[in-house]
Amino acid sequence: MLQLMIDLTDLRALNLDEAKHKYLPSHDDLNPNMRFVENQFIQALRDNDDMKEYLDKTPISWQDEDVTLRRILDKILESDIYKDYMAAPATDFAADCELWYSLFKNIIVESDDLAESLESQSVYWNDDLTIMGSFVLKTIKQFAHSEGNPISLLPKFKDIEDERFGPKLFEDAIRNQVEYREMIDACLVESKWDPDRLAFMDIVILETAIAELINFESIPTLVTINEYTEIANYYSTPKSGQFITGLLYAIINNLKKDGIIVKE
Repeated sequence: MLQLMIDLTDLRALNLDEAKHKYLPSHDDLNPNMRFVENQFIQALRDNDDMKEYLDKTPISWQDEDVTLRRILDKILESDIYKDYMAAPATDFAADCELWYSLFKNIIVESDDLAESLESQSVYWNDDLTIMGSFVLKTIKQFAHSEGNPISLLPKFKDIEDERFGPKLFEDAIRNQVEYREMIDACLVESKWDPDRLAFMDIVILETAIAELINFESIPTLVTINEYTEIANYYSTPKSGQFITGLLYAIINNLKKDGIIVKE
């Protein structure tokens, strides 16, 4: 996502250069406003040591996504955000950061062209884009607060515990799947609900939630309930969120009664 902003800038620079070499270039073609392509935030991003190190290890570029780049750039050039920036009497590093913050938030991350391009590379990007978008916006804010001084890019994980959370949760849910399903069925029988009527996605969500409840002592039960209710609302049926909430409360009560968990 950070590289996308650099490549959009490079494409605009290429367009301006090509305009100079037209058969009959206009005065504006020969004397373009270079404010956008000379944006100080983009230059700071290019020069960032973490960015350089990442690109050395993982060379990535949007250059092959020519159609996507051009469509997004066209939307940028047509936007009031861009026009106001270019018409301002003067800009500074903070203004240059604010430009890309606004462009990314209101145009780039909302672009259907971006979504289609990402989905063609990985179907999982539908889930990741919102999170990655927030990372990018936080990064731009960090640059703005640095006033041009070198900064470290946000790490992928907060700490080693954060990094291990996903794999451990997955392993715990798979390893104990049969046991967790029995806990779910027991609560369903108590509530006189036929286990065979339970949506498959609801089963997956509940088993994963139980894995978190049992194996992650530091996560409060209410946090788990809220998180998995949101997941159910997003991924399962329209009524799944409310159903998951009620069933998790019942499961938690049984886990406490059996002494499996003691946390609140």
